[in-house]
Amino acid sequence: MPATLSRPGVVDNTTDGSWSQDNALFLKVFAGEVLTAFEETNVFKNLHFERTIQHGKSASFPATWKADAHYHTPGNAVLGSNEMAHNERLIHIDDLLISDTFIYDLDELKNHYDVRGIYSEEAGRALARTYDKNVAKVGVLTARASGDVGDHSGGSVITNASAKTDGEVLAGMIFDSAQALDEKDVPEQDRYCAVKPAQYYLLAQTTKVMNKDWDGKGSYSDGKIYRIADVELVKTNNLPTTNIASATAGENNTYYGDFSVTAGLVWQKSAMGTVKLKDLATQMTSNDFAVMYQGTLIVAKYAIGHGTLRPECAVELATA
Repeated sequence: MPATLSRPGVVDNTTDGSWSQDNALFLKVFAGEVLTAFEETNVFKNLHFERTIQHGKSASFPATWKADAHYHTPGNAVLGSNEMAHNERLIHIDDLLISDTFIYDLDELKNHYDVRGIYSEEAGRALARTYDKNVAKVGVLTARASGDVGDHSGGSVITNASAKTDGEVLAGMIFDSAQALDEKDVPEQDRYCAVKPAQYYLLAQTTKVMNKDWDGKGSYSDGKIYRIADVELVKTNNLPTTNIASATAGENNTYYGDFSVTAGLVWQKSAMGTVKLKDLATQMTSNDFAVMYQGTLIVAKYAIGHGTLRPECAVELATA
């Protein structure tokens, strides 16, 4: 007498025995786990400008410069005195980025724990790390870029040889960055500073930053620090600190440069932009592929690109 099966991949216990119906729910679980891992790992996603397009290979962002104001002389016609300067910023869509895993059916049957859950989390983290690394690299390059509209300000680079080793020096550089942004009329809202863990914990041990008498914000016991000069601190391993000599195949935007002197990045949300053509999605192999290779191929993927928008909104903290 055959056993009564509970089929976790089947919708409402209804299947004709085909691969697609036997596995109908598995992809949804995998997709949810990938998305959760991506959101948990990703740091930069909500800290810069993001735009979705339906078609095309790139997106254009208009760049304009400030208008002037003047006093009106009675009797004079108002004819429009502002000759606005215009330009554009183009961000291209990179090639499809994928994280793919092939699971051999027999290996999965022999295994005593769920590997799909582990693989899905790792796929999400892999895509999130690439996303963050590329946005961070663009942020540093934005700080090094010049303005391209009228007398539009470029980015800023603040240097100190002790930036990576002295928390008090680094805190002072963040104050200098806030001043640089203020002097360029950059909005005070949505300002952030990304540093690597080593520099983050140096800041967390800095008395002036933590001392409540100085209105410091953070916890020495927890090793946490939240804001300096009204700039929100972001701890990440994805800030570039090495020399990346050339582009990687599939990159259609610039993500390379010498970042060996980079100690931190201060920016306002408008500094960098991301264009999405195909948002994060997952895919499982068809029945024919599964039969041919006796396993299941699961792919997580997206098609996006990152680029500079407003150089005046970014400041690199560097050792030289």
